[in-house]
Amino acid sequence: MPDIEVPVLIVGGSLVGMSTAMLLGHHGIRSLVVEHHRGTAIHPRAAMITQRTMEVLRTVGVEQIVLQRSDEQFVQDGAIMAVETLAGKELTWFIANLNEGVRDVSPSSRIFITQSLLEPVLKARSEELGAQLRFATEMISFEEDRDGVTAQIRERDTGQISWVRARYMIAADGSHSRIREVLGIRMLGHGVFSKSITIYFRGDVSPLLRGRSLSVIYVLNSVLSGFFRIEKPFTSGFLAVHWLGDPKKPVTDVSEGLTEQRSLELLRAALGTGDVPVTIENVMQWDATADTAEHFQKGRVFLAGDAAHVMPPSGGFGGNTGVQDAHNIAWKLALVLKGKAGAELLSTYDAERRPAAAFTVEQAYSRYVTRSAPYLRSDNMQAIQNDLNIELGYCYHSEAVIPGGEDNGLLHDNPRESRGRPGTRAPHIFLERNGKKISTLDLFGRNFVLLAGPARTVWLESGRAAARQLGLDLDTHQLGSGGLTDPDGSFSSAYGITPAGAVLVRPDGFVAWRAKTADGASPAALASALASLLCREPV
Repeated sequence: MPDIEVPVLIVGGSLVGMSTAMLLGHHGIRSLVVEHHRGTAIHPRAAMITQRTMEVLRTVGVEQIVLQRSDEQFVQDGAIMAVETLAGKELTWFIANLNEGVRDVSPSSRIFITQSLLEPVLKARSEELGAQLRFATEMISFEEDRDGVTAQIRERDTGQISWVRARYMIAADGSHSRIREVLGIRMLGHGVFSKSITIYFRGDVSPLLRGRSLSVIYVLNSVLSGFFRIEKPFTSGFLAVHWLGDPKKPVTDVSEGLTEQRSLELLRAALGTGDVPVTIENVMQWDATADTAEHFQKGRVFLAGDAAHVMPPSGGFGGNTGVQDAHNIAWKLALVLKGKAGAELLSTYDAERRPAAAFTVEQAYSRYVTRSAPYLRSDNMQAIQNDLNIELGYCYHSEAVIPGGEDNGLLHDNPRESRGRPGTRAPHIFLERNGKKISTLDLFGRNFVLLAGPARTVWLESGRAAARQLGLDLDTHQLGSGGLTDPDGSFSSAYGITPAGAVLVRPDGFVAWRAKTADGASPAALASALASLLCREPV
């Protein structure tokens, strides 16, 4: 008999594992998270949090906490640029302001925050929502059968062994995932192209910033290629180093023979001066890779985060892509575990997330090559797409979307132009509810949502009847009804429907089905659409 029974076992309790536990809890599903390390992140690895990830955090009620923590650490709306050295010549500006030109598409902003500050917020919210987290605990082995997964776990300090029985397991155990290896799932892509290091340091570098508001500072000179992140009050930060020497014949194994003295020399070469007293606190070694797993699911086991895709830090997409994995799988697991959806719904995780992740990996690689390693440039490298298209414009094609003849096959799109097309993120516009300003996104996040235009129709009555027939929780809203108004009159255009039309939005905020007019506003039509989306037998 197992010592612990839980619906979902999550192996790995870092950013993605805890995000998965938090989102499962948001949907009412308990999980057990086992993490080898003794606690949340201790190294201040900086992460750019995209608007999409901030929207997810908004859904579970921690966006404002994360914003506050971010503001304590970093100057907001900084630039991303390149220099020869921090003290020396500026080379180019990639983004003049982190949120420039994107504030209209989301109620949320891009921010920077270190994982050492973010992860405790996720941990606390996960536990509030019912997750159990066990640190200093490792999974020794697991076996899968037709009904679930049985895993053996061990507490590192006591050696105590326990058996866990779960219906499903999520592998969030990092780029060197043992679970992925046991399952025999290969990683495909570019492989390792640099054995990089990150130098964590202390020293007052504020004079070198010269009043510039900088979020990421790429460095490229005759000694090294890398980038800085510097925290308030500009007396600490890190330097990531990708390669050394001549860019035509670079030394890509930066860690070989590395000493503290050599690390100090590299730091000073990036600063451009030896006049600033600096102290090195730690040096971490890591591999720069750009790979995607050939499968994200095998049976009852799902890969997420770095276990499923690994990319260089250029663009800041890595951790965000993992959070989007969690966002995608959590609601699907919840509906299957509650008996509201067919098990086939879970296969849409791979169909949706693997193409989106593979595209993002290639975009991160193209940015790495362009900004840091031009010697890797090749003719088959993906052209760089707009950051906004990657963060908010990724598109889904699966059985959990009914395209209605509108599937153009795009893996990404400009979110300003998708206009509610099935398979794309539901657009943000501001509405008012009982006199309070809200985003359309505030209507989504837990259940399927039927959102109808302002014309007098029977959408809401039909939606409720269809939900009763299926035994499904469905939120129903109509513009101009129930205190929900559209002051700017922009809803119908933003969602690509007439005032008599409606959309079905999934719990993850993606449009699943759309009727541009009142055609289809019957209980039978809606019940049929919902059953199809949930991979249930036709009604």
